[in-house]
Amino acid sequence: MGDQGKASGGCICGAVCFTVDEAITRFGACHCGMCRRWVSGPFFATDCGPNVRFEGEDNIARFRSSDWAERGFCKTCGSNLFYRLITNGHYMMSIGAFDDQNGLEMTSQVFIDEKPDGYDFANETKVMTGAEVFALYGSEDESA
Repeated sequence: MGDQGKASGGCICGAVCFTVDEAITRFGACHCGMCRRWVSGPFFATDCGPNVRFEGEDNIARFRSSDWAERGFCKTCGSNLFYRLITNGHYMMSIGAFDDQNGLEMTSQVFIDEKPDGYDFANETKVMTGAEVFALYGSEDESA
């Protein structure tokens, strides 16, 4: 995906653009109540690590949704851009914000215990409950 192993994307209006150094090949779905409220369904994202370069960073609004994470979106058009872990600075970039979304594999689902019964994915993925996610990342805070 992208030139020379890089991937790029941005918001709807073009006020924010981003580049990551490695091509992305997989993504996951978060079913937590906060993500579903934020994007009106599961949040599809990929871990791009801490090295995401932004153009138009002044146009990014950041909302601290918990003690351990913040969510970023364009101030102008409202496009959801990322969920960022405060502890390690990793950006979980929104799949929908990438320029090229082809060839990606959904490999995981988190907060599966919060998924409403109105949808299911046919993909076979690794699944984790909210408690398992918090145990993995060492957080006592159960609000994402």
